[in-house]
Amino acid sequence: MRLRLWPRSLAARTAILLFAGLVLAQVAALGIEAIGRGGLQRLEQGRHLGLRVMELYITVAKTPPDQRGAALRELRLPAGITAQLDSAPPARLLVSPLAVQQLVRLNMALVPLPPALRPAEVVLLGSPAQEQMMIGLRLPDEPAIAERPRAEGPRAERPRAERQWLNVTAALPVPRPWQQPDLIAAFLLMTVVAAALTAWAVGRLAAPLGTLTAAADRLGEDVNAAPLPEAGPSEVTAAAAAFNRMAARLRRFVQDRTLLLAAIGHDLRTPITRLRLRAEFVADDELRAKMLADLDDLEALVTATLTFGRTATSREPAAPLDLAVLARTLLDEAADARPELAERLVYDGPEHLTVRARSTALKRALGNLVANAIAYGGNARIRLLPAETAGAPVRIEIEDDGPGLPPGETEQLFDPFRRGEESRSRETGGVGLGLTIARDILRAHGGEVTLANRGEGGARASVRLPA
Repeated sequence: MRLRLWPRSLAARTAILLFAGLVLAQVAALGIEAIGRGGLQRLEQGRHLGLRVMELYITVAKTPPDQRGAALRELRLPAGITAQLDSAPPARLLVSPLAVQQLVRLNMALVPLPPALRPAEVVLLGSPAQEQMMIGLRLPDEPAIAERPRAEGPRAERPRAERQWLNVTAALPVPRPWQQPDLIAAFLLMTVVAAALTAWAVGRLAAPLGTLTAAADRLGEDVNAAPLPEAGPSEVTAAAAAFNRMAARLRRFVQDRTLLLAAIGHDLRTPITRLRLRAEFVADDELRAKMLADLDDLEALVTATLTFGRTATSREPAAPLDLAVLARTLLDEAADARPELAERLVYDGPEHLTVRARSTALKRALGNLVANAIAYGGNARIRLLPAETAGAPVRIEIEDDGPGLPPGETEQLFDPFRRGEESRSRETGGVGLGLTIARDILRAHGGEVTLANRGEGGARASVRLPA
């Protein structure tokens, strides 16, 4: 499961790690923000509750004791606050909860009151589980009025009120800053921005790897491919320069070996010609025929080697080429060389189909495939299939009705000087370089060629070229 979930791409792994790190940093930052907001909410709760309780207390304390109950019932209390008069403070059944209790007491003490109006005793109890606070304030025995006129004569005795405590119960919800819409929206926005920045940064970092991979593929197909641009950050520039140096060394190595092979093949033409002239003076007709046949085989081998060398070192520029016209031309030339096979050389495809290619090299590659079909199958059908969708390759299928290919050796037939001896006649074949040359040319075009046996008999060479 771990191997399936963890991506294989370096870019995807880097993106996941960076995104996870950014999200964790955002969670930590928003957690600190939430803690700060929770503290501010507690401060606001303490200030608001302290002021509301003191406003209620002042109103009740200024009322005569025998009228306080009626006055309290007529008051419109704020939401979440209830109050009643009692002869005792709140029962000590609740546990003193949080620092907010001290905030309420502090805000109550900050309300400016004359000494006669201040509560004689204050009891604060709270319960975090029930999210509430109970506050008991002892009321004065007489109405506490700041500027009461002094009574003349002896003061009349008032009966002591039984209810001396104003008990207030207030809701005290626990702050939940994570549930605030603006905090959630900020987290989502930061996550989206982090994901976009991560994707952009990883894409920029991984782009040179993609460029290097494409350049390596091009070098494998065409040793004369254009070098990498040496631009960008220092690490990318150094990697591009190293790749270009490696490509130059490979190019020199291939060119030296190819030129050596071509030079040997070229130099062999002169002794072959001398041997052919000398063979004509051999009196024995049978011996002379055998010597000339051997010289023909040797000359064919030299010619194929020279062709292979010219193909490997060719620098022909690419230009628009009509594949339909090229296919019909190849069949017409084959019919001219083998008139008896004219009826068995068939083209199937559109009237015109243009691609960008090196005409001489591509004609040699397709010509080799057509020559193989004729040599081993006695016929050739060229089927041209346009690209099905944008970016899809053009397909060329060359079929014959011969004995087919050796089972399991379709790939080995592309090796230099390799022939399918088990199922194809050696007398009708070449030297074993035709398929090698064809594949090299098609790969240099960014294409590919594969061989397969047809279900109804014969062989099929399938060519794919960029549209």
